[in-house]
Amino acid sequence: MSRAAGSALTRALEALGSPAGRLDEGAAAEAAALSDRLTKPRGALGRLEAIGERLAAIARRCPPPVPQPAVVAVFAADHGVWAEGVSSWPQEVTAQMVANLCAGGAAINVLARQGGARVVVVDVGVATPVDGAPGLVSRPVRSGTANLAVGPAMDIAEARAAMEIGAEVALEAVAAGASALVTGDMGIANTTASAAVVAALTGLAPAALVGRGTGIDEATLARKTAIVEGAVGRASLGDLGPVGVVAEVGGLEIAALAGFVLGGAAARVPVVLDGVIALAGTLAAAALAPEASGFCFAGHRSPEPAASAALDHLGLEPILDLGMRLGEGTGACLALPVLTAAARVLSEMATFDAAGVSEKEA
Repeated sequence: MSRAAGSALTRALEALGSPAGRLDEGAAAEAAALSDRLTKPRGALGRLEAIGERLAAIARRCPPPVPQPAVVAVFAADHGVWAEGVSSWPQEVTAQMVANLCAGGAAINVLARQGGARVVVVDVGVATPVDGAPGLVSRPVRSGTANLAVGPAMDIAEARAAMEIGAEVALEAVAAGASALVTGDMGIANTTASAAVVAALTGLAPAALVGRGTGIDEATLARKTAIVEGAVGRASLGDLGPVGVVAEVGGLEIAALAGFVLGGAAARVPVVLDGVIALAGTLAAAALAPEASGFCFAGHRSPEPAASAALDHLGLEPILDLGMRLGEGTGACLALPVLTAAARVLSEMATFDAAGVSEKEA
């Protein structure tokens, strides 16, 4: 991959490729030792303790800072493969939902307001013009991808440009004060592209990864699976590399999410992942910089089969499992309070010594 000097993506990859880009295992060990001294039986808070340890490793200090405020970045784009009838929704819905997101009326807006997070909506390739959307960050690389069923979704330069936008959004959010980042997405037919990316980057059979997306019937599912199988046949990771795979069978928002994950990891803030679209992007990010996945938390488990496959490949355990499949960042946003609780336990809970409480006898 050619890197333009001084670009956000270049800086992120260079940071993650250096010793300074690794998780701080010393801080994690310090957090584990502190957790054992808190007024509770060892391990009594379960996975909350492990989350606190990784937050310390990310921040390089114990106790870790509370991951607030958070920014949810919703990357929106359309997919040419929609023309193959892989979705039960019209393509114009992408632009309509972008307008709804900008107006504050989508599910992610509700959940972000509840959690005190800020939503940023970024158009990286919506096919239909979006008019009158307040606050929309307009950065279209192209008006949707080409049809991945018949050829590459985009070229390498376009995939790289979308990654660059994602990295810029992440670094700008952190520079403006964000202490955590949340992945969001919007794009009709994006589960088709995501399944193809996951298959190409994991080597798993597409038939085991393609799901029903927004609720397609059996005939449409069979057609969608055949399309993904055909596309993945052109997308060898060994031949194309991770950026090439995203260009061949992915989407502009998937590429942007890959850059967003890389930027957040390089800035050393926790990145909370949503569903299958975010996980496809994270697989690409981890293929470029393996250290990046250590800065990520899986917000929830999507019912899409490719999501569980990607989680396993990345070694991530979801925080929540509520059967959610909306996207937008909704499942990830719901997991944010768990990260906040893990940090607050380490910084606010008393130790046995401080509280004058006797510890369990050996």
